[in-house]
Amino acid sequence: MKIRFLGTGTSTGIPEIGCRCDVCMSTDPRDKRLRTSLLVETEGKHLLLDCGPDFRQQMLDALKSDPFDKLDGVLLTHEHYDHVGGLDDLRAFTKAGELNVYAEDYVAEAIRTRIPYVFRTNKYPAVANINMVTIENKPFTVGGIEIIPVRLMHGNLPIFGYRIGNMAYLTDLKTIPEEEYDKLHNLDVLVMNALHEKEHFSHQTTTSALANIERIQPKRAYLIHPSHRFGRYAEVQPKMPTNVFVAYDGLEIEF
Repeated sequence: MKIRFLGTGTSTGIPEIGCRCDVCMSTDPRDKRLRTSLLVETEGKHLLLDCGPDFRQQMLDALKSDPFDKLDGVLLTHEHYDHVGGLDDLRAFTKAGELNVYAEDYVAEAIRTRIPYVFRTNKYPAVANINMVTIENKPFTVGGIEIIPVRLMHGNLPIFGYRIGNMAYLTDLKTIPEEEYDKLHNLDVLVMNALHEKEHFSHQTTTSALANIERIQPKRAYLIHPSHRFGRYAEVQPKMPTNVFVAYDGLEIEF
């Protein structure tokens, strides 16, 4: 399996518009963060996890090193704009046919409401040809690949993370319901959000993310979705446990 971090930032991205803090003014490319999204390549298939407003730019960069022309499925965690704002740009991958986008029912309904022109019977021919597939909190398959949804709580909002093989993608969580931890045993790679150190109503802090990593015990963990208050990469990474890494845009790992 190979994964590419298309984007690793929170909803505002980094730098934030108008901000002149040390992180936003950093010249280190690892501190420049587009909105969070992950590309997974496994068993000859390409799966996209979340499709934020920076999707076009992210794919232009990704295709330079891996020039593929087919997405086999898109998995959405929840309806917030920073995770779904690029869905219309999926048109680049639907020229040859319909593309399935997987989400739970309330997310699918939100998407249909926001971009209704994509779902009309007599729609404009150039729009993305996507099919919303409603999923529940039970395993399903995409192109023969088993996907295990993991229920997470984004504050009071129920959202999904996903386990694919021995990799789990858990973004935007504040808490994990106790019964869901059983889905996270024996992971090679855990991708998990850590906003910053100050307590937040709907996201893990860095400390709570590290506590969850300690409990789940993956071989490696990668932190995503930080705000500009998280700190500069060069200062934060040396403080991490030996198996925990601060992810950055464009990072690719194979396992």
